[in-house]
Amino acid sequence: MIISKRVRNIKPSPTLAIDAKAKLLKSQGVDIINFGPGEPDFDTPDHIKDAAIKAIRDGYTKYIPVGGSLELKEAIIEKFKRDNNLNYSADEIIVSCGAKHSIYNIIQSIADPGDEIIFCAPFWVSYPDMIILADAKPVIVNTKSENKFKVLPDDIRKAITKKTKALIINSPSNPTGATYCKKELAEIAQIALENNILIIADDIYEKFVYDGFTFTSIASISKEVKDITIVVNGVSKGYAMTGWRIGYTAGPKEIISAMAKVQSQSTSNPTSISVKAAVSALSGTQEPVYKMRQEFQQRRNFIVDGLNAIEGIKCIKPEGAFYVFPSVKYFLGSEFNGKKIETDLDFANFLLEQAHVAVVGGTSFGASGYMRLSYATSINNISKGLERIAKAVKLLK
Repeated sequence: MIISKRVRNIKPSPTLAIDAKAKLLKSQGVDIINFGPGEPDFDTPDHIKDAAIKAIRDGYTKYIPVGGSLELKEAIIEKFKRDNNLNYSADEIIVSCGAKHSIYNIIQSIADPGDEIIFCAPFWVSYPDMIILADAKPVIVNTKSENKFKVLPDDIRKAITKKTKALIINSPSNPTGATYCKKELAEIAQIALENNILIIADDIYEKFVYDGFTFTSIASISKEVKDITIVVNGVSKGYAMTGWRIGYTAGPKEIISAMAKVQSQSTSNPTSISVKAAVSALSGTQEPVYKMRQEFQQRRNFIVDGLNAIEGIKCIKPEGAFYVFPSVKYFLGSEFNGKKIETDLDFANFLLEQAHVAVVGGTSFGASGYMRLSYATSINNISKGLERIAKAVKLLK
């Protein structure tokens, strides 16, 4: 069987791989504490589910326009006005099958072979492979823990070449939770303006910022910045709707039109029933979102304190998302039963096998010596997981 070079150059998602391994062990009767999944553990709110049930009963089960229904586009437009002080028209909005699909379609629509797209490490695992699938080149700018994993403007400047097409900004970040304030975003936006490059704003974790932090979408900095920015968001994280697969993009209508062409020849329209549910999510009560955010903040505080109490682990308190990204460099080079722990991936496998705790190694996110833990699980599970990790690391020599 001949497989294309393009596909041979990409890797399966490591976050989904660790989740699958953990679920396999769980199916075999092993009690696994799983810090791997990037999805809220809350149920989809009832009013959203009710809207989907009504859509089914009303027969709203046929094809809809490729880029989503006008009703949902209007709800998205109102959301941008309400939450981000941004104004868009319907032809500047497209709805896709999840925010991942949105980003894939953006890159397919803007990138030619040899173009370069910049993003920061630690990064969401799909960015580099999506870029490779467009025959473009991923350009990675490293960040440092002492800067809370936020990129320095000068480092972006150094990465820009004549081939640079776009810069991806993910705030709050997966995997670090790093969140940029308005001033920091304005500095980054100015660099994009000066160099005539596009900004892809991955805002999917917008709803989860803590300690009174105010979320800013980079597109809201100015009209000039809005004109070069493609904003990606969705209902998966903020409304506990990961399985419903609804993401959306707002941006220049020429790019949105190009994305619609790509989508028309791949998935076609997003699921009609999910579209109705998304209308309810965006237009209905936001109280479930507030409750989730409060719970996540409590969990964040608990897991950060617990990790920092374990000798050898250092963990920054993130300002957003629902992940922590602690350093485990202290344990690299140690041994267990004669087997050396040389990488963070080895450390993650050690925890899964010996502590029955699933985490994702930092190498998967472009940052060796770290691990990502999602605190989208109960305080009880977090407590049990921390106890297991603390006990397991004492076995290392």
